[in-house]
Amino acid sequence: MKKKLILGSIIAMTAIISISSVLLMSTDKKETTKIFHVRLADPKLYEDGVFSDTFFIKNGTYKFRFVSSGDSPKVLTVTLKGDSFSFSENFKLNGTLMEPGTYYTWKYIGQDKIEIQDEQNIQIIINPHGNILGPVSVFLEK
Repeated sequence: MKKKLILGSIIAMTAIISISSVLLMSTDKKETTKIFHVRLADPKLYEDGVFSDTFFIKNGTYKFRFVSSGDSPKVLTVTLKGDSFSFSENFKLNGTLMEPGTYYTWKYIGQDKIEIQDEQNIQIIINPHGNILGPVSVFLEK
């Protein structure tokens, strides 16, 4: 009888710990919704040295995210224009040496969060300042 009670207690504690772990992991992750994405790796995507597109956006807080490499443009100017919104930022590529002498990680530094007050159509203009061969992906996520 004692063995069944101990075994039952162990099973119950294991279940509680497992469920708690799953709940904690799921609340730590924030869902992101991709609003805009472009992978600029082809000179044909640029017109007169800049990339331009239009998309619809709702009110809320958004964040830019980039996937870059050492060949990406050193400065990437991102401009957003809408009926009631205007934003422009010169994102600068920053390399951080990891495991001394082994490899770099690359990140664009700049104001990466924006607040949209009214839903509207937005024009995005991305200027790589002449580096139309350096690959970079640009995301805007909510």
